[in-house]
Amino acid sequence: MVENQHKPERSKMQSRVWRTLPLILLLGAVGAVFATGFHRSLTFDTFLHYQNWFQEMVAAHRLKMLGIYGLVYVTAVTLSLPTSAFLTAIGGYLFGWALGGTVASMAATLGATNIFLIARTSLGRPLLRRAGSRIQSLAGGFRKQAFFYLLSLRLIPVMPFWLTNLAAAFFGMRLRHFVLATQFGMLPASFAFAFAGSGLDDVIAKHEKLRAECMAAGRSDCAIDFNAKSLLTPELMIALAILGILALIPIAIKFWRGRSAEEGRP
Repeated sequence: MVENQHKPERSKMQSRVWRTLPLILLLGAVGAVFATGFHRSLTFDTFLHYQNWFQEMVAAHRLKMLGIYGLVYVTAVTLSLPTSAFLTAIGGYLFGWALGGTVASMAATLGATNIFLIARTSLGRPLLRRAGSRIQSLAGGFRKQAFFYLLSLRLIPVMPFWLTNLAAAFFGMRLRHFVLATQFGMLPASFAFAFAGSGLDDVIAKHEKLRAECMAAGRSDCAIDFNAKSLLTPELMIALAILGILALIPIAIKFWRGRSAEEGRP
């Protein structure tokens, strides 16, 4: 009899362990990446060092390298490493802006979905059940227009990418809406940075020219200062300005639908 009474408690404990296991593994992986310093290898300096090797490998094994690129991108986003702009630019450089931008947006969506599912299973639902009525009311309001809210945040990332994923999970956003809003919202920025990356040779040549001029002047501090800001060309700035305009579309649609609903009421 006593054993039968302990079965529900044991079952709840096992369920709680399995529910939190993905989160524990994710946090462990993030800790391992930063402890080993692996995140420091995902930089432009590292890429420049192996640039020729990457180009040779892509020329010889294009599909395999494309798969590896997508896997690295998904892993980086799942671990919430701040490397999306860098990886997207590299994808545009190695595979062309159209293919690189497409794979980057899909990989970003898959990585974000991993975080969303882990957070919703381990944190979102349990915390929301324990939250007060005010938080639950706010979550209900978010869910009504969740697609447009998330799409706007993807188009203009005023919040960190990982924080947006966690917020959507906590407020109980539907998986289908999350995936669609993320995928559509990531496309413009992915293509913009992939397009910028496709012209990486010109950016590298510009920096090497500056270094050569620096060395010719007899200076000793002539290292190439190459980072993500180097990709902010006038063309990319125009593309990002268009991106900002596109971000207003979901808000305009939401406003129009609200006005139409009000006018349709008696």
